Amino acid sequence: MPRLNKRASYHALLLPAFVIYMAIIIFPIFMSLGLSFTEWKRFKMTGFNGLDNYIQILSDPVFARSLWNNVQIMLISVFGQIPLGLLLAYLLHRKWVKGTKFFEFMIFLPITISSVVIALLWNRVFSPVGIYTTFVRMISGNPDYVVRIFESEKFAMLPVLVVLLWQHTSLYMVIFLANLQRIPNSVFEAAVIDGAKESTIIFKIVLPAMSTVIFTSSVLAISGSLKSFDLVYAMTAGGPVNYTYVMALYLYQHTFTFHNYGKGSAVSIIIVLLSVGLISLVRGIYGKAQKKYE
Repeated sequence: MPRLNKRASYHALLLPAFVIYMAIIIFPIFMSLGLSFTEWKRFKMTGFNGLDNYIQILSDPVFARSLWNNVQIMLISVFGQIPLGLLLAYLLHRKWVKGTKFFEFMIFLPITISSVVIALLWNRVFSPVGIYTTFVRMISGNPDYVVRIFESEKFAMLPVLVVLLWQHTSLYMVIFLANLQRIPNSVFEAAVIDGAKESTIIFKIVLPAMSTVIFTSSVLAISGSLKSFDLVYAMTAGGPVNYTYVMALYLYQHTFTFHNYGKGSAVSIIIVLLSVGLISLVRGIYGKAQKKYE
């Protein structure tokens, strides 16, 4: 009887969270899956079209461009923000710089600012009459220089990637710093006394202790990079000529501009599948790495 009561209490406590999760996450996913097989004209569904929406999306060069841009964002997130955040956290934790509290605040500040405000600020930097243009004119002595990076198909995403790196590195720095503080200082002191180099301390002590946090941060980085929208929309709106388009912008345009809810839903399902696939891949790599070091 006590065991039955305990189980009933457990289910009763779990039920509200389960209902909210089903209503907010699971139901919309299945709703989108169903809508992705439909065709819409204006605000009306005209019927089912099978896989036509997916075929049109995957054969659209604009979607291919947006997918590649999301891949670039994911790469700068996983291999830029996370390592840099860990490095900054390690430097601050080891107190290699004076005024650590000041630097913690200054590095963390970008993540507290609205993405729209950040986009407007950085647009001032990269505009034809912005800070970057003015600085280059002063250094080079060429009064006619104008920044044209957004006009380049290859490099138009570079300013966006720089801003994303600057903005979101602070989040991972705080996560890593909080977890580094859980490692006793005596461990670092013992390693230094034994003559261990900093590289040895990082690879033999810090990284194994932080492996779970790095995995969690990778999941956050992947899921966040695939649904990037606000900063890109405010900074470039996908332009010029779709050079900075991302999948969320593609979804937004087809859903809320063209009112093609079937196609928009199909894009959302593709984003979900990519997220699940990439996170599963990272989970597999993490599992193998854990077994290797056990």
